[in-house]
Amino acid sequence: MVSGLSIDERHNLLERLKIQSNFSAKVLYEEDGGAGASADIETEFTKLPWFIHLWYYFLSLFKSRPPMKIYEDTKVSILGNKIEERAPGLYDYQQGMLLPLFFRQMTKLKEAAHFFYSALDSSVNRDKGAFYAFLGSLEMPDVHRILQNETNPETIVEKHPNTPENELRQLALKKMDDAFAMIDEERRNIMYSDARSLFCLKELSSFLYDRVLMAFENNAAVGGETCSVGIVRDLLMTLNNILLSLKIVPPMPLLESLFIFILQEKVGEHGFEINREIRILLSKAEESLSVIREFNSHVPLTLVLRCSTRNMSLSPHELSGGEEWFVVYRDYWKKHIDSVFAEFLKDHRQKELVQSFRLFLKGKELKALGNVQTDANPEGMPIRGAFGLSFLYTFYPVVFMPDINWILRPILIEGEFQKKENRLEFAEGYNNLIKLEDEIKKFEYNISSSGDYYKSYAQIRQDMSSLSIKRHKTQVVLGEAEEDVTRILEQARSASQTMINILGGILGKDSKGKYFPLTNLPKVVGKNTLFIPGMSDVIQKFQFVLKVLEDIDDMESGR
Repeated sequence: MVSGLSIDERHNLLERLKIQSNFSAKVLYEEDGGAGASADIETEFTKLPWFIHLWYYFLSLFKSRPPMKIYEDTKVSILGNKIEERAPGLYDYQQGMLLPLFFRQMTKLKEAAHFFYSALDSSVNRDKGAFYAFLGSLEMPDVHRILQNETNPETIVEKHPNTPENELRQLALKKMDDAFAMIDEERRNIMYSDARSLFCLKELSSFLYDRVLMAFENNAAVGGETCSVGIVRDLLMTLNNILLSLKIVPPMPLLESLFIFILQEKVGEHGFEINREIRILLSKAEESLSVIREFNSHVPLTLVLRCSTRNMSLSPHELSGGEEWFVVYRDYWKKHIDSVFAEFLKDHRQKELVQSFRLFLKGKELKALGNVQTDANPEGMPIRGAFGLSFLYTFYPVVFMPDINWILRPILIEGEFQKKENRLEFAEGYNNLIKLEDEIKKFEYNISSSGDYYKSYAQIRQDMSSLSIKRHKTQVVLGEAEEDVTRILEQARSASQTMINILGGILGKDSKGKYFPLTNLPKVVGKNTLFIPGMSDVIQKFQFVLKVLEDIDDMESGR
């Protein structure tokens, strides 16, 4: 993955991009479009000199309108003329109509913002925590090195070799807290500025442009689309607030992080060059930002809104957003460390478990299920319980068939049980054991590249939905597969316990009086002097199987 680049590689890449880029640092938005806000008209009118009041009084006699309203009309007329001088064809203040130039400018802004919508959807919307972590690696490389390297279980074990397992994670969290303590006010402000730019880009890219544009209708009289400003006034006020909030060009590290997240799925493709691809995206970003800058320059939106509302004090306000970056950043690293340690301890316990039953499986290597996620096959399906199936998959040909079945089969065929239900229980348990290998093979096929489970799983991984939706769909597929695993494991457990109980009863060791010796046990045993000791050995083997399955379940549950 591209995000697997080292910190030095990331910074070298960023420096090359800065040199090669013609990115303009010119602000995107000049507040009020060059015209400061006035006091509200009523207050302003009361402060006028007496002779001006007298003038408006005489005018009111002729126009039959209050003096203050005539003054308001004058202010609106002056502002309307200013808009028409600055941007002819944008706004007709007398009719309160937005004109074709406004429609064209809004269409261009929508197209420019859509570029960032796609970038955000492929990065932040997928995993905001991972994105902030990557951004932090560029803005705070020394903090990132500690979080990435010194919280690693292998590193901590190497430095603290005799530390109990339950204390290793605490040492990692202490290192995490030490790293966070290095984030001073200056760094917090840099990350906040990035997060705020990100938030504003998201607001701009997800603005309801279509709702504004659909309000326009073709007007033959002016040769284009027009719309009454009153219909879309609230939307335009929201847009004005967003544009004001996004007045500073997003920093290069922020844009580079966005683009790396877009490109990471292309890594490994033939002919892929990250340097070239990011230059292309930076060029598109510069074009989009230029359109935003042009819109702010050519569309005095604040003046239009003042004129349409007759409110000379109306001004946009900055949106709040981005303040949560540290909470998201901290939670990501906390979850990451917990996940890494859970996996580390699971692997450690798994190795111990393999050692514990190596002798039981006569030194045979554990037979891994095909297409299950492992270190050797990271693209496989992460299925809970697969390790237990691998144990049973190996147990069946190595232990069950040669060492157990020679005891169970004669009992099934020749044994005469004192109770009919005991025989039925034994037959059901034996049937579940004898078909165990076929059940596992069937499941293995279902998770293979030809099976239904893996086809659904692979399709979801290629889905461009948000991370939360993909996670839900993935869990549904994995949940269905794990139901099969649970069913097979439960049948193996139940059958093993059945054999322990019934064989114990045959040997006269059932203190509860539910299971009894066979009525024809001597006939079943025949001249085989190893049969009776063999039943005791089989009981021990099934007990061992149950213990292994329980230990595996505890390991996977983190108990």
